[in-house]
Amino acid sequence: MFKKIRVTVLLLILVIVALNSWLDRVRSRNWEHSLRVVVYPINGDHSKIAERYIQTLDKTTFSPIEQFFQHESRRYGIHLRNPVDIRLAPPIAVLPPPLPRNNNILTIMLWSLNMRYWAFRRDNYSGPTPEVRMFVQYFNPAQHQRLAHSVGLEKGLIGVVQAFASNKMTGKNNIVISHELLHTVGATDKYDLQNNQPRYPDGFAAPEQRPLYPQRLAEIMAGRIPLTPTRAIMPKGLQQVVVGPLTAAEINWTHPTTQ
Repeated sequence: MFKKIRVTVLLLILVIVALNSWLDRVRSRNWEHSLRVVVYPINGDHSKIAERYIQTLDKTTFSPIEQFFQHESRRYGIHLRNPVDIRLAPPIAVLPPPLPRNNNILTIMLWSLNMRYWAFRRDNYSGPTPEVRMFVQYFNPAQHQRLAHSVGLEKGLIGVVQAFASNKMTGKNNIVISHELLHTVGATDKYDLQNNQPRYPDGFAAPEQRPLYPQRLAEIMAGRIPLTPTRAIMPKGLQQVVVGPLTAAEINWTHPTTQ
């Protein structure tokens, strides 16, 4: 009898977790109200440079992200005054669980669960409960020329972003934050995983352009501006980025059949 009760309780917990995940998914992409997003800065390399940069962060650092979502959503008929509302939490001193080094499904699942538990334990934001939590790790660019991959989790609505602690890189940091934020609400990558080249046509800002190259803008989920069939560059800021039709459909800005 005790075993049956224990199994029943576990099943009930799983049902509640699944239901909450489904409700979070629905609420995060109904676009009937602003999507509350909180950025949690983390000193990724424990450097003084990153520490000083984090101390300069404020809401205006991320206002280009809000403006980007406002501009792009209106192109698809979403007329919220502020589709994405970004707030800033106090810095977090503890690093998140490191990303798995392989693509083993079980390893990724365990990391995802661990990450969600870590995020729950480390949430230090005292304002309204966020719908999306973006943990942004900042690194001294003089010591880190390349950073590890950033990720956005649809389950749990959590992003882990690797960013440079430099005012010159703020524009590119905001692109990465926006990219991973869109992952949390259902958008998929639009680039070739083998070479990072934008995938035609969904990864092109203007796939109908003739001649096709060079493109002037980047599609947000492709992340780069295609200049030739084999060369693409990262835009300097969100003013050089758009949300393409497929991405808009994935995040419920349009219906797929209208594309």
